[in-house]
Formats: sequence, structure tokens, C-alpha cells
Amino acid sequence: MKKLIISMKSSSEALSEFKQALKSARKGKLKKNHYEISFDNKKDFDRFIKNIGVLSTILIYKPKSVYELAKIIHMDVSNLNKIILFFEDIGAIKITEARVQGRWVKTPTVEYDQIQFDLKAA
Repeated sequence: MKKLIISMKSSSEALSEFKQALKSARKGKLKKNHYEISFDNKKDFDRFIKNIGVLSTILIYKPKSVYELAKIIHMDVSNLNKIILFFEDIGAIKITEARVQGRWVKTPTVEYDQIQFDLKAA
């Protein structure tokens, strides 16, 4: 099962953890794959939380296109595209493009089975 961990950390904390993980990888001591998105600002974290329903809809319904997803969640395609691009930029979803009946269609997919939050009080 592929698990995505969402956290809120300062840039220096995230960089420090990345350096430690790189050292472990070079020594061959990584035990399992680790997928984490660390936000360093509340604005982006809040945007992720506000739109997490889009991720769960993609997981459940597996839409064939962004247009189909927009119909499922009753959202304007242009607004949904902004959310999709945000999720793609941070690595929460992947977009594949294919030609269907002469048109290019973007298909969003979530490659994680579980999303876990790691929020520590500072």
C-alpha cells in the first residue's frame, strides 16, 4: 500500500530531513519508500485541506478526464483545472494525456491508497 504523508514544516526542517534521508539512501539503509509532501506555509496547506475532496473523488470514481471529474463534483472545469494543477505541482496527483476520438484528454490519477497527516505542535 502506497501511503502519502502530509506535514507542515519549516523549510529548514524539511531540508534537514531530506539531507538525513539522502545519507541513509547512500548507505543503503532505507527500509521502505517514503512519499511526503511538506508544506512550509499555511496558505498552501489550507488550500490542500480545502480541496482534499477532489483527491478522494478521483480515488473513488477514477474519472477518465478532468471534464468527467468536474461533472461528478459539480464544479466549473476552469476552477477545477487550477486545483488539479496545484495538486500536480506538489506531487499529490499525476496527469496523463491521451488522444480520445481526436481530442487530447487529461486524466488525473492518485497513486496513493492512503493519506496520513503528520502535524506536530511547535
